[in-house]
Amino acid sequence: MESWQELLKKSITDPTDLARSFGLDPEPLRVVAARYPMRINPYYLSLIREVGDPIWKQAIPDARELHDSACHIDPLNEENQSPVPNLVHRYPDRVLFMISSTCAMYCRFCTRKRKVGCAEMAITDKSIATGIDYIREHPEIRDVILSGGDPLLLSDGRLDSILCRLRAIPHVEIIRIGSRVPVVLPQRITPSLVRVLRKYHPLYLNTHFNHPSEITAESAAACARMANVGIPLGNQTVLMRGVNDDPLVMRRLMQQLLQIRVRPYYIYQADLVQGTDHFRTSVEEGLEVIKALRGHTSGLAVPAYVIDAPGGGGKIPLLPDYLQQLGSEVILKNYRGDIYRYSNAAPTVIPVVT
Repeated sequence: MESWQELLKKSITDPTDLARSFGLDPEPLRVVAARYPMRINPYYLSLIREVGDPIWKQAIPDARELHDSACHIDPLNEENQSPVPNLVHRYPDRVLFMISSTCAMYCRFCTRKRKVGCAEMAITDKSIATGIDYIREHPEIRDVILSGGDPLLLSDGRLDSILCRLRAIPHVEIIRIGSRVPVVLPQRITPSLVRVLRKYHPLYLNTHFNHPSEITAESAAACARMANVGIPLGNQTVLMRGVNDDPLVMRRLMQQLLQIRVRPYYIYQADLVQGTDHFRTSVEEGLEVIKALRGHTSGLAVPAYVIDAPGGGGKIPLLPDYLQQLGSEVILKNYRGDIYRYSNAAPTVIPVVT
């Protein structure tokens, strides 16, 4: 069996060979890849069943990436919320710390499409040390989310060093890793990597399954290796047109995630990322997806549906209209549309201290 390093080396970065294999004109794909890099490794390529299927759409350049009107280069305003390079401090008690500039597969919907895999995303020993110093100097930071690129593409030794330095900071209570590796290159989740990760509890990993076809024997085994050593696994799905905007597809995905011990965490409304407009659904469609989950399957299988607010406002949850009225009587609507009434308690009057 090929190692994850060998699979990564065999990644396709030039669309020409891929286009010929599928009987397509390579030139339009090359034009897109010149602006937004392409990388697809043999494992993820093997999941494609036909041109235009949900796996294809996530991995293969599309001419529509060069033609959108509503989107922005940095929709979440990360650059202006970065006090030091590659570290975003948006919320009071946590930071997003980018420690890798590459991924095992360059997702066409990536929120950092502007920089991941590009020369301008420079991550060095110095930038990582600067980020760790910033975290050490800000005692309000209790939660560090490692991101990139994909942190799990770092070598075991390099990742071990970063985790060790973070865990030595007394006020860092939890460490989270955001990684699509369990989905797109599950061979990377080796016993040696797991031995590194398990040393730094409490450590959480959020991954990124978007379609049931991504749940394979290989990805299930990768998740099991981490779950078996006590690493809680969550999933952040992006709602995408033509990939998972069918409520039944989304329900199947959430149910299958629970079977491999991955807890559905978020469904994201697609960010306003330049080059991704063709993936965006309406918010109304997203609410219909949530309606098809809540009450129709286990509550464990119902993630929060959120918009990561443009301009850096953070994640804002969206819910169907279950709450109809507040006051002395609360009027509620359940998943079937039935109306229920709940007698509300009088609010407590909190005295004002002068």
